[in-house]
Amino acid sequence: MEPNQFYTYIITNKNNTVLYLGFTDNLKRRINQYKSKSSKGFSGKYNTEKLVWFEVTQYVENAIKREKQIKKWNREWKENLINDMNPKWEDLYWML
Repeated sequence: MEPNQFYTYIITNKNNTVLYLGFTDNLKRRINQYKSKSSKGFSGKYNTEKLVWFEVTQYVENAIKREKQIKKWNREWKENLINDMNPKWEDLYWML
């Protein structure tokens, strides 16, 4: 049996002007929800559907803690985090 996997992630819109941070236990399903426009809140309003950064952990507590930590960061720090993993800000959905 595989261990649980939890994800902290950042998505953005087509022009990379809006960043949305979240966590989930099924990243592929969650990104599909964004891409199908089934999210009515923030991501629906700002058309955030491009996965530009994610991190995997075995424990849900770690994913939640990381999300809360990054949410406190300023935009530049978040951009640096994305740039370290994904300097071209490509949609990483293909990796899922």
